[in-house]
Amino acid sequence: MGGVPADVMDLMKRFGKAFNKADVDSILECVTDDFEWRLATGPNAPDGEIVTGRDAVRQALADRDAALDTVRISDAEVVMAGDRVLGTFRVTGSYADGEPLDVRGVDIYTLRDGLIATKDSYWKRIERE
Repeated sequence: MGGVPADVMDLMKRFGKAFNKADVDSILECVTDDFEWRLATGPNAPDGEIVTGRDAVRQALADRDAALDTVRISDAEVVMAGDRVLGTFRVTGSYADGEPLDVRGVDIYTLRDGLIATKDSYWKRIERE
């Protein structure tokens, strides 16, 4: 794994800030038209749920916002791994029912034409009481 080129780091910072603010329009500025987001959970083995395209991403973010009361992404690190970008992070906040959320995760990104083409998300699974 190696250093991250400046243009890639700029893209990842803009994407991360937009995600942290739940700024859907700014998120969509960072992704391809056919962007694919492989969510950490979902009904379809082995991939969970795959969201494709800008409208579907907008809906997935709205669904996430309905399930979570607050969310904050911190401790983010970005590294290159061959032709992929790895981003590690911590998510804190609370679910809509008030139960706390505190997990670590990793996203595996592929880039195309200076934009994010895929985001494959993995989170620690913490058992809720």
